[in-house]
Amino acid sequence: MNKFVKTAALAMGGAMLMSTPASAQITSINDLLAQVRQDAQQAEQENRTRISDFESVASQQSQKLNAAKSELATLERKAQTVQRTFDSNDGRIASLEGQLKTAQGEFGEVFGLARTKAGEFKVLLDSSIVTAQKPTRSNVLGKIAGSKALPSTDDLNQIWMLMLEEIEAQREVVTFKTDVANMGEGVEITRIGAFNAFTENGAEFVRYVAPKDGKEAFLTTLPKQPRGVPAKAASAVAGAGAGTMVAAPIDPTRGELLKSFERVPNTWERIQQGGFIGYIIVFFLLPVGVLIGLIQILRLLAVSGSVRKQSRSAQASSKNPLGRIMLAADEASGADGETLELKMDEAILRESPKLEFGLGLLKLFAGIAPLFGLLGTVTGMIKTFQPMMIYGTGDPQLMAGGISEALVTTMLGLIAAIPLLILHSFCSSLARGVQNTLEEQSAGIVARKIEDRRV
Repeated sequence: MNKFVKTAALAMGGAMLMSTPASAQITSINDLLAQVRQDAQQAEQENRTRISDFESVASQQSQKLNAAKSELATLERKAQTVQRTFDSNDGRIASLEGQLKTAQGEFGEVFGLARTKAGEFKVLLDSSIVTAQKPTRSNVLGKIAGSKALPSTDDLNQIWMLMLEEIEAQREVVTFKTDVANMGEGVEITRIGAFNAFTENGAEFVRYVAPKDGKEAFLTTLPKQPRGVPAKAASAVAGAGAGTMVAAPIDPTRGELLKSFERVPNTWERIQQGGFIGYIIVFFLLPVGVLIGLIQILRLLAVSGSVRKQSRSAQASSKNPLGRIMLAADEASGADGETLELKMDEAILRESPKLEFGLGLLKLFAGIAPLFGLLGTVTGMIKTFQPMMIYGTGDPQLMAGGISEALVTTMLGLIAAIPLLILHSFCSSLARGVQNTLEEQSAGIVARKIEDRRV
């Protein structure tokens, strides 16, 4: 047993020697024991310091907890006092309201009606474009509508005075400066009664957005400006001088009619509604067909001119159809009349394909354009029935895209087919005219050749 203790002591001593700094030289067991005692005292001192710090912090936390509990109790007492005061005042208010109702008698219904009408009229004024010029005029109506007190005589007079002011404003044509949301500050606006308004510079129609959900009212230009008569009338009013009488645009729906112009598509939007098939019709069939037709017209006019020029000349030229036929007649001048006539028919047949070159393709384009339109109609109706099958027929806007594609592609196909058919008919007429001229000249050449032989 003693041997085991000595061995353990030596091992511990060896470990301490290994962990002791080089400055502390331990040469014996006594030095090791002294070092161990010193380390134990130091650790005990550190533990006592930690315990002291913890007890100090715990005391501070306990003091803060007690202070918080005291403050909570004080606040609870105040809350009870305030609640009692609130209940007392609430009862007193109910009692006073009862006394007021009794004192008002039948006048209470009259003043209640006045408050109701003031609120309804405030909504009307807030949505009127006249308020853009006078933004604070409906404040008194809001005061009357929201007040529980009896309205004064002046307040009641304000209701009918504002009604008369709104009626008077409906016949005015006024120019004033105000802020426009997407144009900046101090923009000159011309107001046509309470119906519509537009900018003085540029005659762009503006829309008045009434206050809603805490947001302030503002003016903004229409996303898509109306064209045609309304735009011309607005420009005429904006450019008219004082005392000049011009026609002014009036929207009896107070902006809803002009707002509907946002849903009216322009030409490019119409083409987009046709989808991929519409693009094929507009950007391939129509331009390529028109280009072919114009080229054929120019070519046939040039050929017709050269044939007419050749008909007035006895010298045959191989650069035009009639000249080549005349050369063919000269080559068969020794043949009999029947053979000569057959040679001339053969020469005319050789020239006919050259005259009709491109007409078949033009006719093809004119024929398939409405077929593409019909194809777009079918695909558009398929797109229409798909949302109907899924969502039913409750919302027409779900079907609007398919119906638009169905109708627009048909329209585009007809628009492409009509000019292509006209060009084909014109080109065919020119080609037939040249062929008739060649046949007439050929018959004349044969007749002259046979007559020359008889002579």
